[in-house]
Amino acid sequence: QVQLVESGGGLVQAGGSLKLSCVASGRTFSRTFMGWFRQAPGKEREFVARISWSGSTTYYHESVKGRFTISRDNAKNTVYLQMNSLKPEDTAVYYCAGDPSPGLSTDIRDYDYWGQGTQVTVSS
Repeated sequence: QVQLVESGGGLVQAGGSLKLSCVASGRTFSRTFMGWFRQAPGKEREFVARISWSGSTTYYHESVKGRFTISRDNAKNTVYLQMNSLKPEDTAVYYCAGDPSPGLSTDIRDYDYWGQGTQVTVSS
C-alpha cells in the first residue's frame, strides 16, 4: 500500500511557475510508477504526466509537453511536477497517483493509489 499527500498548489498568474510535490508513505514507493492527473470543474480527470520507478522514463500529455517536468526522489519518497509557462487552461485540482504495474499507462483505471489533490489556479 502507498499513501500519497500532495502540496504546492496555489494561485499564479499566466506565464508563472509552480512546483507540486507528492510525498508517499509505504515500502513499495520505489517500485511504483507514479503519475499526475488533473481535473478541472465540470470535466473528467485527465492524465498529465507519468514517470517510471527509476525516473529514467517519462511521458507527458501533449498539452503540457515542454512546459511541465515530472521527476522523483526515491530516497525522499517524493514525486514532483514542475510547471512552467502556466496557462489559465491549466487551472484544475492536481492529483498524484501510483500504479504498481510497469508501463506507460495513462488510463486512470490502472492507478491504485491516489492523493487528495491540490488546487492550481492560473489567472489571466
